[in-house]
Amino acid sequence: MRQLAYSLLPLLLLVALASLACVLGYFVLLLTGDVVELRKVISKGTQVLLVLSIFPLRKWLQLSWSDLGFAPRRQFIRQMGLGVLLGIVTLLPVLLVLYGLDIHVFDVGREWTVMKGIKKITVALLLALLISFVEEPLFRGILLAAFRRKMYLLAAILLSSFYYAALHFLKSKTDVPYDELTITSGFRLLGEAFVNWVNPEILSALLALWVVGVFLAVIRTEFENSLGICVGCHAGWVWQIKVSKDFFDTNQQSDYLYLVSSYDGVVGPLVTVWLSMAIAAYYLWKNTGKWSSGA
Repeated sequence: MRQLAYSLLPLLLLVALASLACVLGYFVLLLTGDVVELRKVISKGTQVLLVLSIFPLRKWLQLSWSDLGFAPRRQFIRQMGLGVLLGIVTLLPVLLVLYGLDIHVFDVGREWTVMKGIKKITVALLLALLISFVEEPLFRGILLAAFRRKMYLLAAILLSSFYYAALHFLKSKTDVPYDELTITSGFRLLGEAFVNWVNPEILSALLALWVVGVFLAVIRTEFENSLGICVGCHAGWVWQIKVSKDFFDTNQQSDYLYLVSSYDGVVGPLVTVWLSMAIAAYYLWKNTGKWSSGA
């Protein structure tokens, strides 16, 4: 019962910080004017508050940066490079299959130049690094480390990965007109965002992202101070997905469209199966190696 209560603490923290973002978002728009949708302000505000929460939580839980998986700077940078390579190796086959099955088709409607292509690829890489630097210390860092103190390793991996996957779908698509904004508007959007968690249409992508989280959590727990690898691998995946979306479209008429979800045209059953096989192969190799050593 105590473990169940502990497992719900991140949800309570999320609700509290998202509620704070709703209030702050209202006042931000009052000061700045009608420059961006309230839902986007709340979404980004919640992410910023979650990242900032790492610092007081780390002290409260008495966790060192090493406990969160951070290696010394030079080692961390080398890990990131290795992680990017791992991300390319593990996702590129998926993208090639999607292209081979005519799920992804080249966008012939766009005109490309070498410089425009380089710019797109570079911007995508920078955004991918930013996203991974935000999400990995949060999920494979503080959350996984906290859960490992209170529950079995497998439960910590599965639960932290589920939070990671679920947070991607905490979204509202409603735009509140600026002249109709009130201090309670954000809470209505927040309610819609939480209701989205029970939308059956997200199930395929949710499962795939859950497995993605498990894959990264396995790296984090199997190798000491390996958060840099997780950051690089995550960035490598996001980078390829963003570049793929720039150059390719999802063919809605494909006979194999069920292999991807509508979330981003990449994550879906194919990713779920592929990364599940990768995780199983790693543990099989690990255990076979132990048996060989014992023999």
